[in-house]
Amino acid sequence: MVRPDWLNLNGPWEFEIDRADTGLERGLRERRLEGTITVPFCPESALSGVEDTDFLHAVWYRREFTVPESWAGRRTLLHFGAVDHDATVWVDGREVGRHSGGFTPFTVDLGHLSGTAAVVVRARDSRDEPQARGKQSTRYDNYECLYTRTTGIWQTVWAEPVADVSLARPRLTPDVAGSAFHLEQPLRRANTGRVGDRAGWTLAATVRDGAGVVVEASIRADLDLSPRLTLTLPADRVRLWDTGDPHLYDVAVVLRDGSGEVVDAVETYAGLRSVSIDGKAVLVNGRPVFQRLVLDQGYYPDGLMTAPSDEALARDIELSIAAGFNGARLHQKVFEERFLFHADRLGYLCWGEFGDWGAVEQGAVRGEYQRPTPGFIGQWLEALERDYSHPSIIGWCGLNETHQPLTDRTQVLDDVTRAMFLAAKAMDTSRPVLDASGYSHRVLESDVWDSHNYTQDPGEFAAEMAGLAEDRPHTNVQHDGDAPISVRYSGQPWFCSEFGGIWWRPDATANESFDDRGGDSSWGYGKAPESEEEFHRRFAGLTGVLLDDPLMFGYCYTQLTDVFQEQNGVYSFDRSVKLDVARVREAQLRPAAVERARKEI
Repeated sequence: MVRPDWLNLNGPWEFEIDRADTGLERGLRERRLEGTITVPFCPESALSGVEDTDFLHAVWYRREFTVPESWAGRRTLLHFGAVDHDATVWVDGREVGRHSGGFTPFTVDLGHLSGTAAVVVRARDSRDEPQARGKQSTRYDNYECLYTRTTGIWQTVWAEPVADVSLARPRLTPDVAGSAFHLEQPLRRANTGRVGDRAGWTLAATVRDGAGVVVEASIRADLDLSPRLTLTLPADRVRLWDTGDPHLYDVAVVLRDGSGEVVDAVETYAGLRSVSIDGKAVLVNGRPVFQRLVLDQGYYPDGLMTAPSDEALARDIELSIAAGFNGARLHQKVFEERFLFHADRLGYLCWGEFGDWGAVEQGAVRGEYQRPTPGFIGQWLEALERDYSHPSIIGWCGLNETHQPLTDRTQVLDDVTRAMFLAAKAMDTSRPVLDASGYSHRVLESDVWDSHNYTQDPGEFAAEMAGLAEDRPHTNVQHDGDAPISVRYSGQPWFCSEFGGIWWRPDATANESFDDRGGDSSWGYGKAPESEEEFHRRFAGLTGVLLDDPLMFGYCYTQLTDVFQEQNGVYSFDRSVKLDVARVREAQLRPAAVERARKEI
């Protein structure tokens, strides 16, 4: 969603840590701050210049910026890509906005601003209360699969000018059967208290490809809260977005007033792609595309949850494709939207997910310890809204490994799981929704089903996966008991959404295992292979079990890179090569059974 005028506010900001969260009383809002930080990197990261990994219960930022004279007569919007976790924003001493949630964007309207403005941001981040924090450790140190925390600003901050009535984020829904895009365009209206006369206003959209204009359409913009357009493509200009041909159309959206003058205009893009279900198969553009997914956690040694550069985001996708994967579960983090831009242009399939870990509450209530708050639902809706139009996203999953026994009482986890499932279904009718990845399935009508299985012996793994043909797929159970944790399976498409996790580093001790070492040490799942050759045999055996199952629509291998102490990646944490990637690729790229069966038909 690009406009020509905007101002990037990344770079040096004044900064101060407020460990006791007393900064407001001590006047931090009014005075200059004592330190500096490089935005958008969090203060725990090396790239921020701060690198303080202790608990930061509150942090403060301050920066002045000058509004360009060319913005005169327009309102200034201040955008934050993500601030972890609870943010308050003041401009020139006046509170202009608040936002709760560490993964999703928010915008504050600064009105008709001129000259130099002083922006102050306070971010609070609790270690104790239930909140969506993903893989961030609530202990001082990293342990098991939990990592260094992220506090405060960790995605881009920028400003741009708009009119009193402007274009909000458009929703572009592809319609492969109708060879069309459906554009829903909300209008953002400033709270001026005035009655606006918009008689004769119009909304127009133009779709282009490499040969020029494909289709144009317009509609009145003075009747509906969100004007809607259908952009039907001529038959000879239809080109689908697919993994092997990620074709994108350019889309221009223009809002004009009654005299024909442009009020606002944005440039965007769209991909014509469908997702559907046929029995146990998940189809992309009407054909089975076996989802050879990899678990991607989006962490970096120097930036933590923030990539060191835009090129690094694209490079992770390129490394994954080089290893034979065609997509990823974006795990326990709402990824930077630029990652999805690169996925769109590279033909990379993604499951949009949420960093829901952090719902564990100290002190069980009737056996409940997973107690996600209402904020999980609101933040999930914000993530869905942000990422709706990306063709690379082919499914949604709001929760991960929420293992908790079912009882005869309705639990908080039941309510929130269902609410997050329904939120995704209401927001988006074009993609399948999985209620929870692994463990506690609580929604009987979930579009797809899955489990996590880290069995390392391919023969044992095959036996555990063999029940799908009888509608008895592998099911996760409670770690410390036999009580059921999921409702019954109802015949949905099924995939193993976490497996493998083979612990491999060249200097590992043969047959060493996580259980032998302890949670703060290097680890992966199962016994370490005796050699790289054994790694490749095990990898090919495990993936082969799933590729050869004619009822399996995909899998997700753990994981793309090592992350801190968790050393089970295909690549090292610094993205360097640690094994023969060509052999990993070769093991995956033979046609899967579901792909072969459809071709034979």
